[in-house]
Amino acid sequence: MATIDLSQTGGKRAAPRDWLRLSATLCFLSIAAGQLLFTAFILLFYYPPSLSGDFAAWNAKPLIKGFVPGDPGGNLFFAAHVLMAAVITFGGLVQLIPAIRGRWPAVHRWNGRLYLLSALVLALGGLWLTWVRGTWLHWAGAVGISLDALLILLFGALAWRDARARRFAAHRRWTLRLFAVASAVWFMRVGYMAWGIAAGGAGIGTAMDGPFDIFLAFANSLLPLGVTELYLRTGARSKPAARSAVTALLATSALVILVGSAGAWLMMWRPYL
Repeated sequence: MATIDLSQTGGKRAAPRDWLRLSATLCFLSIAAGQLLFTAFILLFYYPPSLSGDFAAWNAKPLIKGFVPGDPGGNLFFAAHVLMAAVITFGGLVQLIPAIRGRWPAVHRWNGRLYLLSALVLALGGLWLTWVRGTWLHWAGAVGISLDALLILLFGALAWRDARARRFAAHRRWTLRLFAVASAVWFMRVGYMAWGIAAGGAGIGTAMDGPFDIFLAFANSLLPLGVTELYLRTGARSKPAARSAVTALLATSALVILVGSAGAWLMMWRPYL
């Protein structure tokens, strides 16, 4: 933020408000709120039956392929996938908090290692569940989740490379990109709910084969990644119009995320309310 040289003015002028940074913070807080609710749902709904072995209880919620009788390997793989989803969701939020990075660097480093490991396992697990177990209804969903898994592996490797080389500015940029694509399943839930509220579910097919389903199969990772990339490329030296446009985009995204997250949370717990 700009400051005035006191030796020339004899006084001090308040720095202009950085609306781009404020909108980015608002967007992160909306994501954090939604993902914490999602983490709580995973812990409360999936952890008890998974840890107790009551895998059939998963099917109380709509799943493409949850518990399948006679498929112990697939059921255990799905259980591990769900349990690690809570780890990566919470760990990603912790990793992006500057205060933790600054005050407790050891926590940041070890949480980062756990986050990268979780991302690797979930990406490879997602590919296995999709193409070996056949967890998909439409080709767009299978291709979209596979693209997301490949992006997770790529960005995770680049984030690790730059951290090892102590190129921390580049490392943080790759970590933000990784966070965007690693949150794709959550963004998909938010996207479906926000669209359902706004458009009444138009374009959503019964087998996830409608126009909106096909769009969201790719947008759940590419759209957050695109917004992240615009933010990363919009710095203090960017033109005011560009900064204003990205500021508005982030503020709008925060609103959509809040609405979608709240709706998804209520929908997940509606039978119990």
